[in-house]
Amino acid sequence: MRVIDHVVAGGAAATNAPSARQGDVFDPNSGQVQAHVPLGDATLLDRAVAAARAAQPGWAATNPQRRARVLFRFKELVEQNMDALAHLLSSEHGKVIADAKGDIQRGLEVIEFACGIPHALKGEYTQGAGPGIDVYSMRQPIGIGAGITPFNFPAMIPMWMFGVAIACGNAFILKPSERDPSVPVRLAELMREAGLPEGILQVVHGDKAMVDAILDHPAIGAVSFVGSSDIAHYVYRRGVEAGKRVQAMGGAKNHGIVMPDADLDQVVADLSGAAFGSAGERCMALPVVVPVGDKTADALREKLIPAIDALRVGVSTDAEAHYGPVVNAAYRKRVEDWIQTGVDEGAELVVDGRGFTLQGHEQGFFIGPSLFDRVTPTMQSYREEIFGPVLQIVRAPDFETAVRLPSEHQYGNGVAIFTRNGHAAREFAARVEVGMVGINVPIPVPVAYHSFGGWKRSAFGDVNQHGMEGVRFWTKVKTVTQRWPDGAPDGGPNSNSAFVIPTMG
Repeated sequence: MRVIDHVVAGGAAATNAPSARQGDVFDPNSGQVQAHVPLGDATLLDRAVAAARAAQPGWAATNPQRRARVLFRFKELVEQNMDALAHLLSSEHGKVIADAKGDIQRGLEVIEFACGIPHALKGEYTQGAGPGIDVYSMRQPIGIGAGITPFNFPAMIPMWMFGVAIACGNAFILKPSERDPSVPVRLAELMREAGLPEGILQVVHGDKAMVDAILDHPAIGAVSFVGSSDIAHYVYRRGVEAGKRVQAMGGAKNHGIVMPDADLDQVVADLSGAAFGSAGERCMALPVVVPVGDKTADALREKLIPAIDALRVGVSTDAEAHYGPVVNAAYRKRVEDWIQTGVDEGAELVVDGRGFTLQGHEQGFFIGPSLFDRVTPTMQSYREEIFGPVLQIVRAPDFETAVRLPSEHQYGNGVAIFTRNGHAAREFAARVEVGMVGINVPIPVPVAYHSFGGWKRSAFGDVNQHGMEGVRFWTKVKTVTQRWPDGAPDGGPNSNSAFVIPTMG
């Protein structure tokens, strides 16, 4: 059975001792275990930190242009290996090849942004802030950063984190999900091949024990996390208590508002991908649609049913499949339990995806698409994140209700509005209490040179991911006030002129 190695500098350990704990890595298409991953401990993390501490000062002293060249080369290598990486990703996660390539490409877009780090790191300068006094600021790396990433985007989210962190001059320790760890390992290998010094990017595998070790380690200065909200809150609280800078992105329940003037054919096409793509295992999926008015709701439902029936669920290598299996049996059961909860709460189950099997892959972790109608805000199945191929219709009588529903929800990651009315769209975008808004865009993930981040229980911490927000997170500002006196060295008339801070005189 294949064992997926750690990537730790200094010959620390490819795997732990034979008695070490291991996790199973499944093939979601067959339901079979295809590999084992060693679950590291604090001792392994200490080795990684020691290697990072040895390597980071030299990397930080490397000028930004040279750091950017490594990232340029890494981008080339990832593009050259795109097909192999996508198949590897699909084999462990279950998303179809097209989605896997999208996962990698969205991560590469952040790498492209990070290639511009010489410009992004420029500080501020004020000449003549006082008599003979200049003030300037510089951005310096945190030192050692860490990332704790989820299973649903095993390429994109690690690159969101380590691309910017490394470009800024930090060393980075990545703990990917133990459910699909092979692609993060391969990305670290490609970074090393691109010329990154040993010790700057390392991968350690583990579960909660490794997470706690990262959060508690005094040499790790900043931690970025993506996962469920309860764990995000735990990571944020424990990391901050340990004196770290922490950004912790949590769950979501994104809404799509459908105004009466919307193009319903386009809305249905968008919902088919946004709600069911990647089996709904995306924090920026669109699992709730809010048609305004019963006439809009009835018309939308009528169009949604045949579109859902036309969705093809298949193995991840099926080029005709719209989505593949979920990541493991536990997640399939979790989604099916939420569907039953919705039924028990009184929602109308229009399309039931439970019990789906794929011929020849009966043991795979497949689940069909489901559609609920007449879901209400009091239902637990509406309040919580299902994270599967389930779409809920919540009918709103008017625009004000449509604004209020996502604004009052515990999550505030993303929201979309579908309309031809510019005034309604502008009003909605200004008023809705959600961090990322799409106008006729179903999954409003910002481009790499903007930043990603939600509100409320969707994000803990003050600084978003990637873009200039990412640069700010992975650096600390140092401000220098300098004065070069004009006084004569021989004790002339100006040699004893007093230094006056500008705000004092």
